[in-house]
Amino acid sequence: MAIKLSENFRAVFYAPFYAMHALGFYAREGVEIDLINSPAPAAAASDLLTGTIDLSWGGPMRVMKAREIDPNSSLVCFCEVAARDPFFLVGRGDRPEFRLADLARLKLATVAEVPTPWLCLQHDLRQNGIDPDRLERVANRNMAENLEALRNGELDVAQLFEPYASMALKSGIGNILYAASARGPTVYTTFLATRDSIERNRAAFAAMVRAVRRMQSWLGDHGSEELAAVVAPFFPNVASDVLTNSLRRYHEAGVWARSPEVSREGFARLAASLLSGGFISRIHGYDDCVDQSLY
Repeated sequence: MAIKLSENFRAVFYAPFYAMHALGFYAREGVEIDLINSPAPAAAASDLLTGTIDLSWGGPMRVMKAREIDPNSSLVCFCEVAARDPFFLVGRGDRPEFRLADLARLKLATVAEVPTPWLCLQHDLRQNGIDPDRLERVANRNMAENLEALRNGELDVAQLFEPYASMALKSGIGNILYAASARGPTVYTTFLATRDSIERNRAAFAAMVRAVRRMQSWLGDHGSEELAAVVAPFFPNVASDVLTNSLRRYHEAGVWARSPEVSREGFARLAASLLSGGFISRIHGYDDCVDQSLY
């Protein structure tokens, strides 16, 4: 069974996907994976709809946006892998009593590469009585640029994922002020496919879900050092200690799902964030967006 699987973009919090390749979990289930690099995070959805690829991983927000554009969209998600938000607020100086309300007095840089981190953070702010539109916010630079700006004192706080957060700590640039994972379940990464592709590749996709379940069990039994060793070839430019610390932080934060079933609570939390941020105009139902037939 051969499957064209698109990688959304290379990220440390996607470590379980890379480990499944490295440990041969797909192969054990009889699935041959052709891992294709997506030219942009948003490109996979259109490639799925045109049939250029069979499957992608990415955020369910792509499914909700597709349904926003076309209520009859066949794009769906299944098999949760990242169950919590993997982003952090990293700030200069020592702020042991930091609260989100403090951002009203600080210069903040948010992620430009993808929309979900800011959409989730702005919802956190609203729930804490803060108007996100009143913040002094830099929104047009990538995370590498924001890390340097933080180093140079041009920013007070930057929104970063790993390994940038661990790099900031290691070099003394800043400290983690807020972990978005602490808000609780927020479905962040699943497989994405069209309903037609699911029907064409049902046996292969079901086998991939079994591989994910095997991976989730493996993560529960092995430490961050072992995971880092397994996925290190996918991150040749990340120092081994930084990679290990990054994965340990994610593991301890419960970022990775413990079962493939897509959390209804996490889906609802993501949908509420997208709605309050204006990314969608209405809540799209779980049963419309999530395929539950492959478990």
